[in-house]
Amino acid sequence: MNRNPICEMLDIEYPVIQGGMAWIADADLASAVSNAGGLGLIAAMNSNGEQLREQIIKAKKLTDKPFGVNLMLMSPYIDEAVEVVCQEKIKVVTTGAGNPAKYMQKLIDNGVKVICVVASVALAVMVERMGACAVVAEGCESGGHVGDTTTMALVPQVVDAVNIPVIAAGGIADGRGMAAAFMLGARAVQMGTRFLTAKECNVHPNYKEKVLKAGDRDTIVTGKSLGHPVRALKNNMTRQFFKMENDKNTLPEELEKMGAGALRRAAIDGDVKSGSCMCGQIAGLVKSEDSCKKIVTEIYSDACNLLGHEFV
Repeated sequence: MNRNPICEMLDIEYPVIQGGMAWIADADLASAVSNAGGLGLIAAMNSNGEQLREQIIKAKKLTDKPFGVNLMLMSPYIDEAVEVVCQEKIKVVTTGAGNPAKYMQKLIDNGVKVICVVASVALAVMVERMGACAVVAEGCESGGHVGDTTTMALVPQVVDAVNIPVIAAGGIADGRGMAAAFMLGARAVQMGTRFLTAKECNVHPNYKEKVLKAGDRDTIVTGKSLGHPVRALKNNMTRQFFKMENDKNTLPEELEKMGAGALRRAAIDGDVKSGSCMCGQIAGLVKSEDSCKKIVTEIYSDACNLLGHEFV
């Protein structure tokens, strides 16, 4: 039987990719996911070049399995991050929050497989032409920076528009979601919220607890007026941000100031009242703190049982 194309391309056992969550996706989490048979990712968003290099070196000590780096194109350190990725011979990166055109050829020339996160068909077609080896079609159900289209609507349209493998993201946390993604034409899934509560995830316990207690209507999207909408759990900060954003007298500078450092406050300091607990709508299904091994193998096994076969 032929192997799954994403597993074949990335040399991983299961078609499960861990989201590159800023301030959260570190070497510990990435290596644990990779050791479990998926693809772990280190987030480069908040790291300068040397900080990223430290995490990469640490991950290499913790796993002999493939892992990658998530490049957030809006990062002030993006040039440094791309250079370090090439120097450290990282085999795969995912890109998000912008157009990767400036860096695509350099990455490809250095043997890096580039997988682009997209929120539209147009962007998927564009990055395929640039040389992306796969795309992550991420629906607006996901946590963090989001687009406008749902996973259910986005994935099959992207599948029909490109010739490279499509990875589904947004609103996936168990075998049912994975099976649904494959029925839509995806060849793998990417999950962020599900890994927030992994035992190996170093996010602050307060953040983790808030995710575990969340229900189906406990997230909110803010930042649309600034051009970069973000989904996070409802708390004092996000409710106030939403209220101010819908007040015509609020200046953009006021909103930018309120959002500055909010994710770090929640993820590192544990301030889940005035910080931003980025999280997907699927949080209501995430009710236990499990190992990455259990998460990866269980979701795959459950999905295969539902479909009656393995994913090829």
